[in-house]
Amino acid sequence: MTNLKILAVVIGTLATYTWLANAIPQLESVVPEDVTFSADVTEAELVAAGESLFRGGAGCTTCHGLETRAPNLLTDFAGEGRIGQRCGRRVEGLDCKAYIYESITNPSAYEIEGFDPMVFAAALYSGSQIWALVAFLQDQGGEVTVTGADIAAAQEADAAAPPGGPMTASQDPLEIMRATLCFGCHKLGDEGVELGPPFEGMASRIDAARIRRSILDPMAETAEGFDHLLGTMPPNLADLLTARQLEILVDFLSEQR
Repeated sequence: MTNLKILAVVIGTLATYTWLANAIPQLESVVPEDVTFSADVTEAELVAAGESLFRGGAGCTTCHGLETRAPNLLTDFAGEGRIGQRCGRRVEGLDCKAYIYESITNPSAYEIEGFDPMVFAAALYSGSQIWALVAFLQDQGGEVTVTGADIAAAQEADAAAPPGGPMTASQDPLEIMRATLCFGCHKLGDEGVELGPPFEGMASRIDAARIRRSILDPMAETAEGFDHLLGTMPPNLADLLTARQLEILVDFLSEQR
């Protein structure tokens, strides 16, 4: 009888934890899907696609939602309103559309005092995705002026561009990490930003196989204490590396104790 009671308690405990695990909302792997629009794309379609990118796969809220690395673009900033209201006043000679586009494609051009330099990897996204982001941000309190002509030009440029490949030909691990913007979220010595897990001591926390897997499939698992950053590492990072560069990074990080 005692054994039956113990068995019942064990089964009940397992059932309870199983129920709790399934009741907790699960984070789903979200890879930014490319967007394709016709020349008569509507404002609503652009804004919806941009919002999906901003809140999802593009990982914009990692910096623009914490209000420590960059201003929150969806709320008021310094009494100037949301980004769609203040964008046209940021740089003389640039209207809202031009300013937002330039800020995404060349983020170091217009740094805001009090915030860390931004390292948004515009090269990871297509021209259509970038224009969709611009439309969404313009819609935050302002007028959307992105048009089908902008999209058509971007799609034409994307089609003419050579296939994607490594961001650098270097075989030096530090140069590879700089080119792929790893230091935008990770810190090593005096270089980088303390946002994601630091590279120092990485070998004492995870093995080489886990390091390789984290680069190839960053959504597979998250370092303890960094669950809130799940989905912010570029899902196509491995596409920006050669097979040799990948192994160079794995070997280098496996030595960081």
